[in-house]
Amino acid sequence: MSKSNINYKNKLMIVLFIVCFLFLCLIVRIGYLQLVKGVWLKERALSSQIKDISVEAKRGTIYDRKGKELALSLTKYTVWAEPNNIKSSKGKDLREDYSKVLAEVLEEDKNAILDELNSDKNIVRVKRWIDYDKAQELKKHKLRGMWIVKDNKRFYPYGNFASHVIGHVSGDNSGMSGIENKYDKDLRGLPGRKKISTDVIGREIPYGNGKYNDPKDGMNIVLTIDEVIQHYAEEAVEKALINANAKKAYAIVMNPKTGEILSMVSKPDYDPNKPRMPVYPVYQQRIDSGESQLNVLLDMWRNPMVNDIYEPGSTFKLIVAASTLEEDVVKADEKFYDKGYIMVADRMIKDAIYPKSHGQETFAEAIQNSCNPVFVQVGQRLGLDKLYEYIQAFGITEKTGIDLPGEGKGIIYKKKDVGPVELATMSFGQGISMTPIQLISAVASIANDGKLMKPRVVKEFIDNNKEVVQRFEPEEIRNVISEDTAKLLRSIMEDEVTKGGGKNAYISGYHVGGKTGTAQKVINGRYAKGKYISSFVGIAPADNPKVVVLVVVDEPNVQSYYGGSVAAPAVKDIIYNTLRYLNVKPVYTEKEKQELIKEETTVPEVRNLTLQNAGKILLNNKLNFTIEPNMNVNGNEKVIDMFPKSGVKIPIESNVILYVKGKNESNKVTVPNVEGKTIKEVSNIFEGLGLRFKATGDGKAVTQNPSANTQVESNSIVTVQFE
Repeated sequence: MSKSNINYKNKLMIVLFIVCFLFLCLIVRIGYLQLVKGVWLKERALSSQIKDISVEAKRGTIYDRKGKELALSLTKYTVWAEPNNIKSSKGKDLREDYSKVLAEVLEEDKNAILDELNSDKNIVRVKRWIDYDKAQELKKHKLRGMWIVKDNKRFYPYGNFASHVIGHVSGDNSGMSGIENKYDKDLRGLPGRKKISTDVIGREIPYGNGKYNDPKDGMNIVLTIDEVIQHYAEEAVEKALINANAKKAYAIVMNPKTGEILSMVSKPDYDPNKPRMPVYPVYQQRIDSGESQLNVLLDMWRNPMVNDIYEPGSTFKLIVAASTLEEDVVKADEKFYDKGYIMVADRMIKDAIYPKSHGQETFAEAIQNSCNPVFVQVGQRLGLDKLYEYIQAFGITEKTGIDLPGEGKGIIYKKKDVGPVELATMSFGQGISMTPIQLISAVASIANDGKLMKPRVVKEFIDNNKEVVQRFEPEEIRNVISEDTAKLLRSIMEDEVTKGGGKNAYISGYHVGGKTGTAQKVINGRYAKGKYISSFVGIAPADNPKVVVLVVVDEPNVQSYYGGSVAAPAVKDIIYNTLRYLNVKPVYTEKEKQELIKEETTVPEVRNLTLQNAGKILLNNKLNFTIEPNMNVNGNEKVIDMFPKSGVKIPIESNVILYVKGKNESNKVTVPNVEGKTIKEVSNIFEGLGLRFKATGDGKAVTQNPSANTQVESNSIVTVQFE
């Protein structure tokens, strides 16, 4: 064999070896990819073909106790995009074109949308919470690399109504405050997933391997809040805030038998639909002045009735009075003598009316007069240990457990730090702090025959079929005082309203009991001069309480800043409207009946008499009168008709309308006002004036032509339209 053939053969062997080696490498590579990396590659392939989008669950609805929607989720739509796949079938970038379409349909800025589409993110949310019609219009454009999914938007139909109770959500529908925060897990539900199959350029494959896992909607919550009572309270608190020119004002309405909160209001408040936009100018002014926006917003969202503590002042005397009466260290009719002050150790403790004094008074009268020196004496009799025992029993040293976030609790001295002066001041509500919800819960135990109930704002959980999933029953914490002591104290509280400093809360027939409170405000650990917190707590009816109402006015800026002046009127309005709404019938005392029921008299006959004589007869019968038509008279005019008619019984000092015939020198007559009169009555009036009339319709007169007080010729025709 020639040398050239041998070389050629060797070269072929080398080539064959190389080819075989390459095939072997390829086989190894394929095996590696199939056996080792197969699962991973499959997942990568699917991930590039299938878009996995979270579908938010529908947040549960919040209802009032009667089923009115206070917070609900509206079905909206969200537009998503995958920027890298916004291309035509030929690879042309379509982001510029799509931004124009999106801007037109969504009514948004084109450049802002284009910036989103040009971002480095794999998936971007172009627009959240668009309406159904806009979603349908976008679908018609068949935008590649973009898709639309259902979304939910939280909506509060009553705006800032009960905002500190309901709370609000963040941009991702997480509860931020109030019930929305406390029961966020229950309201939120479980999200679903939407998986869509796409082709290489991001278009959805209609019959691909896409899947849709339904989200599980959140639980619906029924509150104990009554929307009607809440409206009454909101109106009263707003009025108190304005009239007192105060920093804040708030109110709580509680059912003492169950602990249910029927209303909870704090002003100024905010609109949970726009939680970062202040409703009241005071918050915006603070932001504009340079204060941290976050601090201002947190203060705006804060619920002072649950979160904040304050010195209750004289309203705390109810707790001291209940304790001393229960321990029998004082009798309601025991007499004291008030000098306007009392010396404790080397400290002169003055009464609010010092240098004046109340003089001799019973303990019951000392409660009505809110007399500090008397309460110092009974506090000394009760002693430190017993006082602290009852403070704890009334729940001042612990949280009430109300189902709202961020609850605070009272602050009192440590026993070892309490000397004679501290004991004295605590006895009339100074040097001790508590939350408004703690105070009203304690007073509600007096209204509930001594039983302390746990306050709550949630009544039950229900599903979408309105079936009850979980009901929260009334919970009695403990019995604090006896039924007899509670009844006695309620009677004294009623005297406080009828005879003492709570007269502005008096309502005929409803037997309101109450207690005023005015305390110097503590700021940064010190009493601030000229700044007060004024309050009033009321129960009604005192013999069988249906509601307990606490109103607190923070920093009233008026001359009379006392609780009986700035807070009691609001309590009166709330109690009056609430009891009427609850269909509680008033029960009048004999004195109230005499004041409310006026003496009646019979209307005498005065037709065809002169105006002068008719007026004398009516006045002699304790009746007032007015003249129709409204014109100048000299007393000689003839009375042609009257309303009411003679023989009718009406309350004294009521008004009788006299229709007189009046002509002037030019033979003109003034057309009377006959609206609301029957055809017969109109006929009598016009006949006496020498006028004719044309009637259309039946019933009572509604319009007339010529109009009332027009001068017309005698014997003219007046057209009257009857219903």
